Amino acid sequence: MISGLLLALLAGSLVSLQNIFNNKVNVHVGSWTTTTLVLGLGFAASFTLGLVFEGSAMFDLHNHLKLWFCFSGLIGVGVVTCMVQGINRLGPTFAVSISMCAQLGFALLFDSMGWLGLEKVDFTFKQLIGVLVVVGGIIVFKVGGREKRTANEQGVVG
Repeated sequence: MISGLLLALLAGSLVSLQNIFNNKVNVHVGSWTTTTLVLGLGFAASFTLGLVFEGSAMFDLHNHLKLWFCFSGLIGVGVVTCMVQGINRLGPTFAVSISMCAQLGFALLFDSMGWLGLEKVDFTFKQLIGVLVVVGGIIVFKVGGREKRTANEQGVVG
């Protein structure tokens, strides 16, 4: 379990880092070029590492794999494009926070319904409260981040 927690923490840090890098690329070349670069380089790295670590077994896809699951890379196009645009409009922290809430909410929905081949997990109000606490924290973060301007900053002379 510890290794799973560490890997999840590492994944979260890498996603945040990737989002910042993607945003910086997007400033210079545009959204679709950014998406192409990100996913193209990701393909090249994944393909190379797959060959190194799995060899020809990497091409053995007949293990009862539903073909449509292989197209998840198409979802990645939406992820990269939406995150780049979200960061442009909201800033990195707020955009990633909203994305995390959506991930958490949809994961709860998919688990509870047993959709997409997942083992169905009983829905509890504790889980819902947990998601709502995270959402509430983001609202507090966003609204609470506004500082009151002093009289001098407002141009009021006393």
